[in-house]
Amino acid sequence: MTDRAGTPDAPEPGPEQEPDREREPDGRQEPGGAVPGEAAPDGAAAEEDSAAEASGAAAVPARRRHWLRWTALGVSVALLGAAGTGWWFYRKLDGNITTDTTAEAELRRYEKERPATVATAARNVLLIGSDTRSGEGNRRYGRDEGSQRSDTVILLHLAADGRSATAMSIPRDLMVTVPSCRAPDGKRTRERLAQFNWAFEWGGTACTIRTVEKLTGIRVDHHMVIDFRGFKKMVDAVDGVEVCLKEPVDDPDAKLKLPAGRQKLNGEQALGFVRARKSLGNGSDTERMDRQQMFLGALVNKVQSDGVLLNPTKLYPVLDAATKSLTTDPGLDSLRDLYGLARAMRSIPTEKVQFLTVPRRPYTYNANRDELVQPAASTLFRQLREDRPIVVAPAEPERDRNASSDGKPDDADTPVPSATPTFTGRNAAEGTCAG
Repeated sequence: MTDRAGTPDAPEPGPEQEPDREREPDGRQEPGGAVPGEAAPDGAAAEEDSAAEASGAAAVPARRRHWLRWTALGVSVALLGAAGTGWWFYRKLDGNITTDTTAEAELRRYEKERPATVATAARNVLLIGSDTRSGEGNRRYGRDEGSQRSDTVILLHLAADGRSATAMSIPRDLMVTVPSCRAPDGKRTRERLAQFNWAFEWGGTACTIRTVEKLTGIRVDHHMVIDFRGFKKMVDAVDGVEVCLKEPVDDPDAKLKLPAGRQKLNGEQALGFVRARKSLGNGSDTERMDRQQMFLGALVNKVQSDGVLLNPTKLYPVLDAATKSLTTDPGLDSLRDLYGLARAMRSIPTEKVQFLTVPRRPYTYNANRDELVQPAASTLFRQLREDRPIVVAPAEPERDRNASSDGKPDDADTPVPSATPTFTGRNAAEGTCAG
């Protein structure tokens, strides 16, 4: 038995008897069985040191876990912020695009008379440059008379194998049969023979598409319309495009004044360069189309060589400029659709992006107009329609638009394998400073 001071008053137990450890009245007992007030044995002290070390060691992982939680939270917030910003940019660009539902409805009306698709994996996109003077930044190029014509029309053919693209220009002055179309006021025009760019004024995009399909027999899968302002902003977005001029240019009508030599054009200068007729070359629309093709080739080359399509900081301004002034069919009216088209173009080498103009000559009844040269034109249309290879070669210097006035193609006297006929044109790699 033990007194309250903890002093034993009984004899020590024998070797065969195990001592009973008494507790304080409150039932407390020191670690290791030590009674309060007594010195802990050496083993108990070691256990206390180990417990203290364990407590300190546990504090370090606790702090580390605390730091990791805050780091994870910060990373999550950053990712969510980036995703939110990316989504905002996507929605902004996507919302810039105007959908041409009017043309879509009109084309459905004439679906039965439209050409059938021959090469299903290939795509034909009609690119229309509108000469409208309406809108901010466009009126300086003339009076806004409430109408517009197609200043530039190019049929872009993307081959089914994804390895080549052919851009065929259609002269604005080409005499064609324009079908009956729905006018902006709701009335219907009558079918008539007229110069090609009147189709856009009489019946807009749908009328132009139907005229192209009637002329070529090629099914137009998609279309894009861009105006003066959009073209300028796209050139500025890639920090200008380089051209080479043999002579100085001073064209008040095109708002263009440039010295001779190699130089980089900004958007305003580029628009004047591709539109000028009176001060560059012989003043014909033929030479203007040649400049347009050369400039577009240089633009494609600039975009691909500068890695614009792979660099978000460079790509966004280009997409923003393009989408703000772009009107498309419902099949291309989203950023995802346009990116798919751009990605398809990105994989094509610049030397496989070819430009040419439909074979034509001065119109028999008016030298200021054009007519097709046959059978070269029909051969070209068939090659595109059936997705067959198109081979282009630069025109010989001595030949001009009058060289084919006999109605035969330029290469009619030179035997060419029927599977791969050659047409006058150029590729994007040549740019405007070739040679």
